[in-house]
Amino acid sequence: MRYPLISSSVALLAILAGCSSVDSPDTAAAKPANPSGKCNAEAVQGYLGQTATPELVKQIRQQAGARSARVLSPSDAMTLDYNSRRLNIDTDEAEVIDRITCG
Repeated sequence: MRYPLISSSVALLAILAGCSSVDSPDTAAAKPANPSGKCNAEAVQGYLGQTATPELVKQIRQQAGARSARVLSPSDAMTLDYNSRRLNIDTDEAEVIDRITCG
């Protein structure tokens, strides 16, 4: 009778261990250069005209000090909520950056 209780306890511990969070190198690298996370689009206007690759978007986000970034093409739907910690990268159909803003 004790074995089912022990095995279910071990299973529960295994599930809970999977829910724990530890910063991996990828998660630590995703943190912005600006600790407050406030976006500074003026600092990255030099990237206009370049193709928005995932690596470039990450670099732009980090240089802007933003906590997050979203790339928007002309046909994309977007929310209109303002987020001072988010970088918006608007592209044309060819994924060329034509505008960088915060919000």
